[in-house]
Amino acid sequence: MKISTALLCSLLTTWAAAPTPLLASEQTAFELIKEGNRYIGEQSHDKVVQIRSEKSVGSLEPNVWYVVYYDPTATLKATEVKFGAGKMMAVKRPLRLLEPITGGSTPMDRDKLKIDSNQATKIAMDEPLLKNLKITAVQLKLQRTDDALFSEGKGSAAWSVKLWAAKLHNPNKDVDIGEVWLSANDGKVFKSDLHINRVD
Repeated sequence: MKISTALLCSLLTTWAAAPTPLLASEQTAFELIKEGNRYIGEQSHDKVVQIRSEKSVGSLEPNVWYVVYYDPTATLKATEVKFGAGKMMAVKRPLRLLEPITGGSTPMDRDKLKIDSNQATKIAMDEPLLKNLKITAVQLKLQRTDDALFSEGKGSAAWSVKLWAAKLHNPNKDVDIGEVWLSANDGKVFKSDLHINRVD
């Protein structure tokens, strides 16, 4: 069957105009909070105490994440939802023995969480020391911090961004070069522990 040139052009135009679906692996930490609400009790919706990722692979966007919610019905006051490529992989009640004592089971103020995971990665990578390095992977964690250098007050939420960079003499290998900590409210970096000499 022959397809006319006009029909072919029409089909191509329609295909090109169609919205490109967001890949599951591109979901940010804050988007996963909403997704995780589907798998937990209503009493825990949006009551996040920690979000963390595994080391990213092949990109600067981690696709394995853990979202930990405050759960008053759990013995250790937490329910954790694990995601892989944006899909729910497991729901469990994690072993968090110290958090109920230290205050680590208190939910973060959702209204003050302004900096999402993709923004946190970009801010960390903009650190001047990293200018000439090829960053190959990241690992992120969002939780309350009592770091004395954090001016927003005890228990405010902060991101820690762990970075890997390609080695200078063997670009196929990467190395852990340290971490950057920043406010989840305004994105200000308040602490960095970078060791760029490790890429030599």
